Amino acid sequence: MSLLVLSNISKSFGPVNVLHHANMSVDAGEVVGLVGDNGAGKSTLMKIITGIYKADAGDITLDGQSILHLDPGERRAMGIEMIYQDLALAKQQDVASNIFLGREPVKSFLGIIPGMVDKRTMDRKAQEMIDRLGANLPAINRPVGTFSGGQQQTIAIARALTFDPRVVIMDEPTAALAVREVQSVLDLIRQLKKQGIAVILISHRLNDVLSVTDRIVVLRHGRTEANLTTSQTTMTKVVSAIVGGDDMEAAAAHESAG
Repeated sequence: MSLLVLSNISKSFGPVNVLHHANMSVDAGEVVGLVGDNGAGKSTLMKIITGIYKADAGDITLDGQSILHLDPGERRAMGIEMIYQDLALAKQQDVASNIFLGREPVKSFLGIIPGMVDKRTMDRKAQEMIDRLGANLPAINRPVGTFSGGQQQTIAIARALTFDPRVVIMDEPTAALAVREVQSVLDLIRQLKKQGIAVILISHRLNDVLSVTDRIVVLRHGRTEANLTTSQTTMTKVVSAIVGGDDMEAAAAHESAG
């Protein structure tokens, strides 16, 4: 049984039908790419998984249990975590403060009364999260805004790990990164996979998707157009599914642009 299963998910906003009976699944320790042109329904589908949007029809199960009735906080508590493209980091705060933002460990007075933030404990636990990813940061006491884009992705993923996730959804994690940083982020995804965490990777960078995923789900006009095993597919087949199998001229242009 797959860890997370989306069955016949439909969603409309007024007269606009965004998703039409979309299906996808992800197993524990599996990396699934979710691709499609702008407007294909990728972001809407992910927001339905996290509970931000409510599906009009269909079902979502985690370990065979429906989670449609759960709110975003309850779904996070069950292990669903999403890292948005903007990362939502407090750029003026240091690494540990970002990783434990709003959940800072505190010292107690006489073992009873909560006191000041326990910075030493917070720094130690933050470093443990970074080490768990096999990543290196020059210093965890620097403001996050002074780090590179790839390093900020590391911090965002480390923050996600503190929620003990079972499924991590990543929205365009390699967008606008230099080649060296892209490889670092892909290595972080591989680390999550090794730890048995399911990863859904949303990306327009098909080379990255092909290099790190086990399967690729293609959305087109809100429908599941294809469910491809990465090791048995090609860039051309993925692009053809994205733009429509009959539109080979558009597929060639799309592949060239990628």
